Amino acid sequence: MAAVCHPPTRFHHIHGANVSVDPTGTQATRVESFANGVCFSQEPLEPGQIFLVEIEEKELGWCGHLRVGLTAHDPRSLAMVPEYSLPDLVNLGDSWVFAITRNHNRVAPHSAEDQASARVRGFLASPYLLIEQVRIPRDKLVGRSRPGRYSHILDDLYKTNVLPATARRSRIGVLYTLQPDGAADMHIVINVPSLQTLCRLTIQKHIVHRLAIDGLHLPPLLKSFCKEE
Repeated sequence: MAAVCHPPTRFHHIHGANVSVDPTGTQATRVESFANGVCFSQEPLEPGQIFLVEIEEKELGWCGHLRVGLTAHDPRSLAMVPEYSLPDLVNLGDSWVFAITRNHNRVAPHSAEDQASARVRGFLASPYLLIEQVRIPRDKLVGRSRPGRYSHILDDLYKTNVLPATARRSRIGVLYTLQPDGAADMHIVINVPSLQTLCRLTIQKHIVHRLAIDGLHLPPLLKSFCKEE
């Protein structure tokens, strides 16, 4: 199952009444009100295949959470699309859905130095996120948000690409893996540090001061990135 290439995932043409899916099937947009926003994948996921979504925009004025999960129901077999994934879809059975909040992407309470060292070790070991026997390229999973005008309180999170799960450009994925006994485990992936960020951590670990980066034989853009400018 390792490094298996799967075709790109798309949204199903059957979806909630308050959702619009573009002709390519790659963008789903809430167009009105709340509820009736359930979407499905166009094809059933294979074991180890990740369905990855990126938050492009957020609508103000509502209070709720993005929900992701798996269902064994074929959308074409439903009498109607459930108003909510949780609890309506789950109550149909054979469905597993979880709400994603900004707190889901909190890291373990270790020191910043320990966290950096752990990421460096992970980078040196493999450029992939390993989930059981599944290998997923890290750069496919990293969120690409930037701090906004009033987001300075999140600077430390953005510098390490540990974004709030509900931030713009945050990437959230779901997949499942099969077990020898015939059961399956569902995994939810919420952003990972990019290879670019991990390279920066490696460089920063071996210098005394950020200004020492100027003396390294690196392209100017990479120097600026390593100095977090």
